[in-house]
Amino acid sequence: MNFSNIIEEIEKVDPEVYEKLNGRRSAMKNFLNFSGKVTAAALPVAIGSMFNKAYAGSPTSTITDVLNFALTLEYIEWEFYKQVVASGIIPSAAAIGALTTIRDHEAEHVALLTSVITSLGATPVYFTAASFDYTAKGLFPTVFTDYGVLLAVAQTFEDTGVRAYKGQAGNLISSNEILRAALQIHSVEARHAAHVREMRRRYGALVPPGVLLQPWITLNQSGIATPAVDASYAGEELTNQAGVNVVGINGFAITAEDASEAFDEPLTKEQVVSIVTPFFA
Repeated sequence: MNFSNIIEEIEKVDPEVYEKLNGRRSAMKNFLNFSGKVTAAALPVAIGSMFNKAYAGSPTSTITDVLNFALTLEYIEWEFYKQVVASGIIPSAAAIGALTTIRDHEAEHVALLTSVITSLGATPVYFTAASFDYTAKGLFPTVFTDYGVLLAVAQTFEDTGVRAYKGQAGNLISSNEILRAALQIHSVEARHAAHVREMRRRYGALVPPGVLLQPWITLNQSGIATPAVDASYAGEELTNQAGVNVVGINGFAITAEDASEAFDEPLTKEQVVSIVTPFFA
């Protein structure tokens, strides 16, 4: 989850959030400037200040609940990648560098959300490594001792996150500025998912025989040799978009695989909660 997701969730319970942020257009222009000019370390302070002005220290419980839910999800990923980098089983400097970058991004998200919630006069949730069970109650017992399993779990987290984001994207259609900002962030998240998939493809472990693991999802296939991750990929086999079956459209040789790869399908918040619940201690 990222800043765009947070805005979308708050808009559900407070449709005037953008006006409170000094006007919808100007606020999002400011955010675009942040994304291009403000360092990651400064973002929590800048965004926290913006929300503080919007709500003047009097947040509703629903808004702080939304933000704390987002923070919970970010803690899940941050604590995971902290343990990933410290596992001692990553086989190359390039892989360590890539996973460290993802870890640091998750740390920035946690810092941002914590700053925003605190600036609203509320209490942010707090988790430690002991809060989570990354074996998922024994589904992945070797997650931090087997590099193949580690990458498979990382891929599932990333793919699930991209689909969770799309589950909220429809709320942005009414504003070109907001949608543009959201898609910029979404593209970065998707590249994280693609990079982890490329790492798995090169390593080869847990990739079923005969499967060419792509940077994107094909049908409802995870490219992981276990059904334990199936919930994160269910529904991706859809080939109908906007009421049109893309397979063979207008006589082009477009297969079901091609059609499914062209679009990520959304996950609802309830589906995401069901997926991540086993990872809590």
